[in-house]
Amino acid sequence: MYNQYRYPYEGQTRQAPMTSHIRVLHASPDAPGVDVYVNNNLAARDVTYREFTPYIPIAGGLYNITVYRTGTRVNPIINTNVNIPPRSIFTVAATGRLADIELTLVPEPPIQRQPGRSYIRVVHLSPGSPNVDLYGDGTRLFSDIEYEEISTYVGIRPGRHEFQVRVAGTNNTVLTVPNINLRPNKIYTLYIIGLAVGTPGLQMLIPLDGSTYLPM
Repeated sequence: MYNQYRYPYEGQTRQAPMTSHIRVLHASPDAPGVDVYVNNNLAARDVTYREFTPYIPIAGGLYNITVYRTGTRVNPIINTNVNIPPRSIFTVAATGRLADIELTLVPEPPIQRQPGRSYIRVVHLSPGSPNVDLYGDGTRLFSDIEYEEISTYVGIRPGRHEFQVRVAGTNNTVLTVPNINLRPNKIYTLYIIGLAVGTPGLQMLIPLDGSTYLPM
């Protein structure tokens, strides 16, 4: 059983309103540090496994994203086009093992919030891992989440929680994440990354969604 977690970015300085915002997550467990270019302009330097960049304000539109090993500009490990809709927020995640690495876009839409509640969802980014259930304090919150699936949001009480990731439909716990403090009126995504078998092991990243505080 693995027992690791990390809060990458609890918040950013509020920026002047722009059309859209994106940030980059390095979630490829065996990929090196990378530099990320957007339309041939350097957007993020030396992003390492588990790391999120700050949000980058951009206009909506079609963009070419190329990802290189840190310090190089030859043989990109990712070269793809993505469409960023106007007035949107996305986490752009490098996912999969290095041999089949790709970009996975995780939208962060605005949601209606009940005052005083915390909101969470799950994104399964552990390549080769089975479908999973997510439990909070012993209660199943999400069921049968498959690789690269993005769940809906649920509202829960703020405060401290213990999360468990179990193989879907079983009591086989593969990751325990204790003592997580969720704040009221905040929106979180629980990213499951790493490997169920091998190194690095399973981990959970719990950043705030940009929709919590960014202008749209």
